[in-house]
Amino acid sequence: MKKVCLGLFAAGFALISDSHAVAQDKIRVGLSSVSALHGAMWVAEQKGLFRKHGIETEIIVTGQGATAGIGALLAGGDSLVNAALRGGETVMIAAGVNKGLNRIMVRSDVKTPADLKGRKIGATRIGAVSHSVLLMMLKRWNMSPTDVQVLQLGSSPNMLQALDKGGIDGAVMTIPFVFIAEDRGFRVLVDLAETDIYYLHTMIASTRSYIKANRDNALRFLKWFLEGIAYFKHNKKESLEIVRKKLRVNAEQERNLERSYDLLATKYYEGTPYPSLRGVETVLGLVEKDNPKAKSVDPKSFIDDSLLREIDESGFIKKLYER
Repeated sequence: MKKVCLGLFAAGFALISDSHAVAQDKIRVGLSSVSALHGAMWVAEQKGLFRKHGIETEIIVTGQGATAGIGALLAGGDSLVNAALRGGETVMIAAGVNKGLNRIMVRSDVKTPADLKGRKIGATRIGAVSHSVLLMMLKRWNMSPTDVQVLQLGSSPNMLQALDKGGIDGAVMTIPFVFIAEDRGFRVLVDLAETDIYYLHTMIASTRSYIKANRDNALRFLKWFLEGIAYFKHNKKESLEIVRKKLRVNAEQERNLERSYDLLATKYYEGTPYPSLRGVETVLGLVEKDNPKAKSVDPKSFIDDSLLREIDESGFIKKLYER
């Protein structure tokens, strides 16, 4: 049985594939959280876009944050970079989202970053994207990680519940739950997308050896993913219906789901999702304290965009957006 070491990292994708299917390669995609962020992936699966590329998929929500999941390649952007710095051969081949979708939501009495000192802040897991975002912002505010108490709560819904009950004073959340939090009276202390910080929020990654030995398989997977993005952007009604079912959104949350879709379709999902070098630089800045090698390494060494470039130069992506 052939093992495929492709992975979609950070906010929540991880992928392992094997070819036990007769005519198609079986790919299991692990999502680390339930979020509208994964809309393009769900759309690609539900609309059967993978079949034309000879792929059979199974999407699994692990619910363990980006630092846990399925297989050897499951980690967030910082974990992937750390692995490569230690001599691993993991490499990013495409981006999901190059800008952080997270917002730090706080109680109404928290007016400034300084007001967070001594407070309890929710994150999904230590080392997950939400935690990394918090560390980035604390550093920017000239604050220490020890200035706050981080509580690992597993998901945005759990953080929202903790905010409601007063168990935490702030939380690093993503869409659509940031909108729900706003509707309940909590305020945005910082929106990462409104800063000049680029972060590897989601990415597709693999190993150099796998790409070398199974380039065609990797190309077919990327084409499937790119078609999912294009369909999501072009078909709002159908895409919303698929995401609505996955998130089990009720009637009162319809507006927030639509707000999430609009952000993803117009601002975050890139038609040609090359990994951001600035995003790699951000991650290197986060890990250099624990790994001095990060200070001198070339950010380009973590990226192999040859697969995406081949697809791009073939005209495949351009055709997806011809109307």
